[in-house]
Amino acid sequence: MGIQKPSHTLAKIHLKALHTKSLHILFTLSFTMFINMFCWAQELPKSKEPIRPVTKNDTIVNDTTVISIGKMLDTPKNIKESDSTKTDSIPKKKEFLTSIVDYKAKDYVRLDQRKNTTTLYNEAEVNYGDMNIKSGIIVINHGKDLVYAGRLKDSLGNYSQAPVFTQGQSIVEPDSVIFNTVTKKAIIYNSKTEESGGTIIAAITKRENDSTLFIKDGKFTTSENLDDPEYYFLMRTAKVVPGVKVVTGFTNLFIYDVPTPIGLPFAYFPMSKKQTSGVIMPTPGQELANDRGYFLQNGGYYFAINDYLDLAVLGDYYTNGSYGLRLESNYAKRYKFNGNLSFRYENLINSEPGFPDFAKSTIYNIRWSHSQDGKSNPSSRFSASVNLGSSQFFRQSINQLNLASALNNTLASSVSYSKTFQGEPQVNMNVTATHSQNTNTEEINLTLPTVQASVGRMFPFAPKTGSKKGIIQNINFQYNVRGENRIRTTDSLFLKSEMFNDAKIGTLHSIPVSTNFKVFDYFSMSASMNFEENWTFNTIKRFEDDEGTIITEDLTNFDRFLTYNFSTSIGTTVYGMFDFRKEGKERKIQQIRHVMRPSISYNINPAFDQYYDTFAIANADGDTVDELERQEYTRFEGSLFGTPNQNFSSSMGISLGNNFEAKVTDKDSTATEPKKIKLLNNLNFQTSYNFAGDSLKWSPLRVSGGTTVLKDKMNINFGMILDPYALDNNNRKIEKFNIENGGSLFRLTSANLNISYSISSSAFEGNGDEDDPAIQDNLRSGGRADDLFGRPQDFADQRLTDDSDLKDKKEEPSELYNFKIPWSLRMAYVVNYGNAARQNAITSHSLMFSGDIELSPKWSVGASSGYDVANKGFTQTQLRFERDLLSWRMNFSWVPFGPNNQWNFFIGIKSSLLQDLKYDKRKQRDQQL
Repeated sequence: MGIQKPSHTLAKIHLKALHTKSLHILFTLSFTMFINMFCWAQELPKSKEPIRPVTKNDTIVNDTTVISIGKMLDTPKNIKESDSTKTDSIPKKKEFLTSIVDYKAKDYVRLDQRKNTTTLYNEAEVNYGDMNIKSGIIVINHGKDLVYAGRLKDSLGNYSQAPVFTQGQSIVEPDSVIFNTVTKKAIIYNSKTEESGGTIIAAITKRENDSTLFIKDGKFTTSENLDDPEYYFLMRTAKVVPGVKVVTGFTNLFIYDVPTPIGLPFAYFPMSKKQTSGVIMPTPGQELANDRGYFLQNGGYYFAINDYLDLAVLGDYYTNGSYGLRLESNYAKRYKFNGNLSFRYENLINSEPGFPDFAKSTIYNIRWSHSQDGKSNPSSRFSASVNLGSSQFFRQSINQLNLASALNNTLASSVSYSKTFQGEPQVNMNVTATHSQNTNTEEINLTLPTVQASVGRMFPFAPKTGSKKGIIQNINFQYNVRGENRIRTTDSLFLKSEMFNDAKIGTLHSIPVSTNFKVFDYFSMSASMNFEENWTFNTIKRFEDDEGTIITEDLTNFDRFLTYNFSTSIGTTVYGMFDFRKEGKERKIQQIRHVMRPSISYNINPAFDQYYDTFAIANADGDTVDELERQEYTRFEGSLFGTPNQNFSSSMGISLGNNFEAKVTDKDSTATEPKKIKLLNNLNFQTSYNFAGDSLKWSPLRVSGGTTVLKDKMNINFGMILDPYALDNNNRKIEKFNIENGGSLFRLTSANLNISYSISSSAFEGNGDEDDPAIQDNLRSGGRADDLFGRPQDFADQRLTDDSDLKDKKEEPSELYNFKIPWSLRMAYVVNYGNAARQNAITSHSLMFSGDIELSPKWSVGASSGYDVANKGFTQTQLRFERDLLSWRMNFSWVPFGPNNQWNFFIGIKSSLLQDLKYDKRKQRDQQL
């Protein structure tokens, strides 16, 4: 027993003495023992001999049946019956949380048992199933199955840490959100949802589940400034299926919160993140240049066939009956190949029937580009570059905006397959189909196909180990074969059976044998002999008929001839250094290095007279002329690879190559070595002397050279031909040197100078220009690798426009008038001089330029033009204007004069999602006759 002060306790405690009832407990225990002495357990005592049942088989025999009674007395099986009360037909109530809840917060996580809530504060995050919420504050109400998420507000009234609600593949960034964990429904306030490049802004959004949203008075835009978008579509009511579609009621376009009359009673926006098929809206307009009337252009359907292949079918229709069809396809397979195919067909009708300018024409163009990845198959390769069609396609097409291609005079194609067979020796095979077309003469040359094969070089006398030395060990030979099926036709007969009538077939076999060795340690000498056998299926027979007419008969029988020739050459390299340095003097030019590569060659081509025949020609009286006046010809004049040499040739070739470099003092004072610069990349002289010639044994001296200046931005190339022989009074070359005729040592017969210059502001910043898709389209069409003749601008296809406006531009803060103006400039100067027959004239003389400049971060202008000094006129001129309207872009292209006089205006949305929302107006060029 103890005593405690009341001040030390919260309640009074009364202490009492403890008592024990020991007599009652003792009586109870005694009674229990007495009862146990006279009681049996539940088990019965075992008997000495257990009584076992005796089984007797009693059978009742009928006429057809025997029943065994003994089987009825078999020991029964112990079948345990299940308790039906353990299975309850009433389903259990679903638990509040069916998944693990993972939550965290930066400041605190507070549990309120009275309110049955959990509060997460500052950088709060909750993960529940496929749902993720990040917010400034999150409150979980366990009693109502709700999750609240909102922003934090500081003492100045500024909000931060807006919620980011993610469910499945959908991401929503609202001001606040209420989510029901049982029904998976949510109410979202002031949400911004990104869907396939577009953004949906809504004040209140009802979320049914992770695949359906209902919004009221929402905004749909592709603008980057979501706080103040420059345009949006106001959707009164809308249903959103994330990643699939947006279906709206009445919708109209707002520009800077100003409504426009552009609207629809309902709208459908596809939201697939993958390529999907769909309709391509056409562009309406009117064509007045050739009276074709109203038109719909570039309308059709896009087929997203699979991840590797697509197809766009586009068409044009004019009210006078003209129409066009375009097929565009791209395909690619990673690490295998990629390419694109384009087919364009136009049926053009000018004016109306009955008018004098009425005309009909059909034009087409096929372009195919295919490239194989080098890692797909190192031993074989397939490539294609095809550009063929009507010669006048780029000049007459009414829906073709590639001005550079309109000036191109040649179309070329090549499809090739090569295969390498490894081994000793190595065997290479190549199969090629080529096409060359002159758009002026409309002449087409085809090879269908060209088959080439070669066996690697073999050194029969080389040692098995070690390097090859001497003339014998370096002897080598190889075998080459080339077979062609060459067709020459015209535009009108192309792809018709008549084009094969004049086909020529031939095969050329060649075995070159060569060797090389050193002479006097400083000279390299080589000798070679080449054996060629020409197989042909095209020969001729020439004779004179009874009327005195010379008849040439074409034969298609097989024939062949063998030729051979011998050549040798010797050359060396000479280095020279001119030193301008002097002690005590600082010179700008310290040294000049001159490298000379002289070479002399000798060639012998025997005459093969055995392959030439003669036929007699009768005179006016009908008598046969003397044998000396009989005409010679060879039956191989129709051969594909030329005719055998008739005249013996023995000639010597002389060439001299030069290279000049200089070492100058570097402007950088910290540099320890002088700076190397190029003076002349090459300066070459070539001529030859024919020992077997009866006159004019010296050939003209050819001079060519080139260099680069201005940090390799300007390329300069020049050339000239100097003839040592004089001319007579009829301007014909005579067997007399020009210096002996009172002139100079050489007579300048032709000369040319070509200067190209390309520079941009990025060159000074150390950044190179990227590949321009417009330039690539020029190359595909066989044009130049620049835009000096104009830039393609197909406004319906954004791939051909300069994508600089589609990239994010980082504007650096400037002080007053201090900012960068990007620009680029390309120039070309060409002059050609001719004086072969004393004409002393400039045959061509022109200056061309092309440039672009950004006057401001949103405005850019460009121009391509030039002046032809010889003909005194401007070359093709194109003016370009472009305005970056944030989410929109505006282009204007104008050709003010010339045969391609036209203008094109375009304004539309940049995003491919809404690229059909555009306005395209163009003035077609005049009719091309």
